[in-house]
Amino acid sequence: MKIFVLNGHKYYPFSQGKLNRTIFNRIIELIKPDNEVKTTIVENGYELNDEVGKFLWADIIIIQTPINWFSFPGLFKSYIDNVYKHGSFYGQSKEYGQGGLLTGKKYMYSLTMNSPQEAFNNPSGFYNGKSLDEVIYAMHKLQDYCGLEKLKTFAVYDVVKHPDITRFLIELDVHIKSNILNIH
Repeated sequence: MKIFVLNGHKYYPFSQGKLNRTIFNRIIELIKPDNEVKTTIVENGYELNDEVGKFLWADIIIIQTPINWFSFPGLFKSYIDNVYKHGSFYGQSKEYGQGGLLTGKKYMYSLTMNSPQEAFNNPSGFYNGKSLDEVIYAMHKLQDYCGLEKLKTFAVYDVVKHPDITRFLIELDVHIKSNILNIH
């Protein structure tokens, strides 16, 4: 398979990206032996046409990003605004949302966040009983609009107060093996 892995982290003095970089590197380490892999670290810069080409080339796109204010970091949102181009990612359609040009391709979100896992699926919790995928619905609809098929989301929670890197990496290994490496 051809897999494109993106790191959407933006550096801040209080959030330097070490966890996102660790997870990004581990994803590459896990998938590289049996797959063709291309990567982008958004904050390192990119060439627009190369990025469009990576999406068109890939069978699977894995997006490793933190959740900032319930969505993508601003720098990664700017990347999306620049790269997701009409004529390459989506086109005209008779019905809104049916013009995605990346059909036959899959995507997976790998997310880091400060929300504790218990805040999701909890009717008395902050998210009012909503699951993670319901909370990031707009992020999923963005990919759906382009024709991409969703793979199971991976997330690590409570990363500031309880950064259990060893556990996070074990969970990532299981997730990648189950949801990426078992796709034929």
